[in-house]
Amino acid sequence: MVQKPFALSIEKVVTILESNAQSGLEEQQIQNLLNKYGPNQIPKDAPKKRWRILVDQFLNPILYILIAAAILAFIFSDVIEGFAILVVIIISAGIGFFMELRAIRSLEALRKMGQSKIHAIRSGKRVHIKGMEIVPGDIILLRTGDIVPADARLITVDNLLVKESALTGESVPIRKVVKVLKGDSPITDQYNMVFRGTMVTSGFGKAIVTSTAKFTQLGHIQQLGIDASQEHTPLDKKLNHLSKWLIWLTLFFALVVIVAGCIRGKDILLMIETGVALGVAAIPEGLPIVATIALAQGMLRLSKRQVIIKKMEAVQTLGATDIICTDKTGTLTEDRMKVHTILFGDKSLDDVFMTDVSMAIREQPIFKNIIFASILCNNENLGTAIEGQGDSIEQALLEFFKYLGYDSVAIKNAYPEELELPFDATRKFMATAHKNDKIIRVYAKGAFEALIPHCDYIMDEKEIIPFKTKSEWHTKVNTLADHGLRTLAFAFKEMNELPTSETIVDRLVFLGVIGFLDPARSDVMATIDVYKKAGIKVVMATGDHPGTSKKIAEEIGLLKRDADPDEVLIAQNLKFIEHIDPTLFEKISKASVFARVSPKQKLDLVKFYQKNNHIVGMIGDGINDVPALKKADIGIAMGIRGTEAAREAADVILKNDKFTAIEMAIKQGRVILENIRQFVVYLLSCNLAEILSVGIAAFSNLPSPLLPMQILFLNLITDVFPALALGLGKGENDIMERAPKDPKVPIISKMDWNSIVLFGMCVSVAVIGIVMYTHFVLNLSEKIINNMAFYTLVMAQLFNVFNLPRQTESFWVNEVTTNIWVWAAIVISLLLTFGVTLIAPISNVLSLGSISIYHLFLVIIFAIGSLVLAQIIKRSIKLF
Repeated sequence: MVQKPFALSIEKVVTILESNAQSGLEEQQIQNLLNKYGPNQIPKDAPKKRWRILVDQFLNPILYILIAAAILAFIFSDVIEGFAILVVIIISAGIGFFMELRAIRSLEALRKMGQSKIHAIRSGKRVHIKGMEIVPGDIILLRTGDIVPADARLITVDNLLVKESALTGESVPIRKVVKVLKGDSPITDQYNMVFRGTMVTSGFGKAIVTSTAKFTQLGHIQQLGIDASQEHTPLDKKLNHLSKWLIWLTLFFALVVIVAGCIRGKDILLMIETGVALGVAAIPEGLPIVATIALAQGMLRLSKRQVIIKKMEAVQTLGATDIICTDKTGTLTEDRMKVHTILFGDKSLDDVFMTDVSMAIREQPIFKNIIFASILCNNENLGTAIEGQGDSIEQALLEFFKYLGYDSVAIKNAYPEELELPFDATRKFMATAHKNDKIIRVYAKGAFEALIPHCDYIMDEKEIIPFKTKSEWHTKVNTLADHGLRTLAFAFKEMNELPTSETIVDRLVFLGVIGFLDPARSDVMATIDVYKKAGIKVVMATGDHPGTSKKIAEEIGLLKRDADPDEVLIAQNLKFIEHIDPTLFEKISKASVFARVSPKQKLDLVKFYQKNNHIVGMIGDGINDVPALKKADIGIAMGIRGTEAAREAADVILKNDKFTAIEMAIKQGRVILENIRQFVVYLLSCNLAEILSVGIAAFSNLPSPLLPMQILFLNLITDVFPALALGLGKGENDIMERAPKDPKVPIISKMDWNSIVLFGMCVSVAVIGIVMYTHFVLNLSEKIINNMAFYTLVMAQLFNVFNLPRQTESFWVNEVTTNIWVWAAIVISLLLTFGVTLIAPISNVLSLGSISIYHLFLVIIFAIGSLVLAQIIKRSIKLF
């Protein structure tokens, strides 16, 4: 491979690579190079095997506890409970497996089929070969529409334009040259090179390959992505934290029962079995199923909106995100140039697509000449142009004047071209001569600094006068450039005779300047506003010009027009990770726009935010975004405009490229996180109620309110259905108007634990209350007492679901009472509970029988009492 080929002459590069600029490599050379360097393929993460997807489903902290619980159940001969827990584990893992497999299949459908091909010269012959067969020293031929297969030094060019936005972030195609460049030229200024993964938009070129596979610029970036280890998702971290709490709770309850039993002189083996049973009861067996179904349902909802989630946990991570880093070109902008500003005479027309260009202006000779110059001195044909190919500036001119109602084809037919001085990278302008009614009109356009020396006159609104205001126009053009606009100058003259190529640009009349901008996408501004309300900071990180970046940031509402200069940083000389002094730390933390950012710096920026306890989402579509997409907590890639490398690195893919889809995905993630929190509170409070009820009854020598099989029935049936219904909730209306949850706060906060204890105790009070009332007042048998306590616990747990809404919400109208699935779950749970009493084998196993209407009335009173008690305490004491 050649070091800094852009700084070497073509002859030197050809000599180093032992090639031939005319005939290319010979067959034996090619084979030797393939053996030495291997195929022109970039290493990437291999697609997940099905067995690996399945294994990953079991790497869940809650499942670890359930597996341990199942083992203990089998050890103590509780075979039914052991198998029941295994069924829970299999269902949870199965749902996760099939949902992730579905996402992988959707991703496969997006991947490009087959290998791109390229024309090359080998052994003096022109051949058409696969990109993976290219080796260093190959002579390749580039034409419009080709994807460049490797890094290469240009030998010849003919109006060659290459779109490098996927690699560098620059939104305008780069015009290529062959001259030797300085040795310190950054990649954005290496105009005599073409790079793997970029696309030829116009012209032709011939180049010698200098780097292949992992040695290309794309290969270096891809390696950064491979080396960037992805963080555990917030859900993983929080479930790990929760599992530790549950393990300690399990051990605590088991130990308390065993020690207390031994002190009371009871059978040690019996106490160990009881302690283990109560310990297992502390674990919410339904949690994995409910969490998995909630995530899967969110995944399915998003897939219907053209959002592919590659892994279920990514849905929740979106909801926890508090910083979104985004690329500019193609993500926030349309990735195509558009006329924005026109300067002529003493007038300035800004944001022309949004401004009404009056007929009075259109009729002015100066404006008409700008129109004619834009249409006639133009080699594009808008009607036959292919999107993504051709000169985007010339296409933008034709598109704008078509918008104003001008027929470019009719104008070209009326003014046939007689002579053309084509654009040249050294000249930096082009000119054409046209004949109409014996008058020759010459039109020229190009870089202002290149065209202005040929202009002796200037046209104002009334006449043509000597051009004495060149310095003022230099200032105007520099101002446009400072605001991030690409500029193009226009001139013309009228003659009686056809000029020559040498005289065509002599004594021109200056007309004005048009400024171009890659416009912001129409749906972005409203979405940015939603993010601000949701407490999410949006950060633009782009390789583009600072002025362009600031202009777009202002247009989408990311920056105010009078924003603090510190909110826009040029990243070229910034270090985000090491040796950050307090002043620089403050600047980076405050900034909303980073310009001239390299792929390595995007990666470091993501690390900077993660190091400071932020959950970071990264949106990108280019090769240069790959490392940051991989490292971010959640990587989001565009499905249409996005490169294959970006889609491979991301966790989420927007199939329709709609920026608004991210807002919807974040909302869905927040809803799921809140639903998971709610049903964890619900499950743990219900399980705590069971433990307290059994424990208090055991220590007080009261009749047992729950038998082992009844506990199993509760945990797998009446606990799970309401929790599942909570997981299917649509969330609160203002969920996108709140700040994201602090990533340091566990899934169950201190206030949630207070709620769990409160709700669990209130349910236990109802159960123990009815046990004591039926035992001491009604003197009922132990079986009836047990049955009434069991039914009371069932109903109290079902009513417990109404304790979950926030303290500030109405008890009657909230996200729980308006959730139709909650009501369905209550009905199903009641039908199952009282229905099993009609099936003799099951009712015998559960030791259940029918009870009288009076007894049922008491059950309902005590169950409702638990809800009333919880509501009184909840609304009297600040728990939420």
